[in-house]
Amino acid sequence: MEGSEAVLTCRDFVEFLDDYLEGRLQEQVVARFHEHLSQCPSCVAYARSYQDSVRLARKALGDDAPVRGVPEELVQAILAAQRRSQAG
Repeated sequence: MEGSEAVLTCRDFVEFLDDYLEGRLQEQVVARFHEHLSQCPSCVAYARSYQDSVRLARKALGDDAPVRGVPEELVQAILAAQRRSQAG
């Protein structure tokens, strides 16, 4: 996601969803998240499902327990996003 005018894709949305939900993104990126959500019902459904899964896992395992069964693709996307944010 380079430049402030770049279009946020569904792949970008998934890669940065955790940072978005935790409030770790810059305002301009958050605005692009909101714009994408206003136009993409699939990402709205994905975000709701993700949030519900995290909430239910925390409830079942306790807030400090690691969440198991998270799709490997999501784990890798989050780790890649963390590496990029730490590098920049």
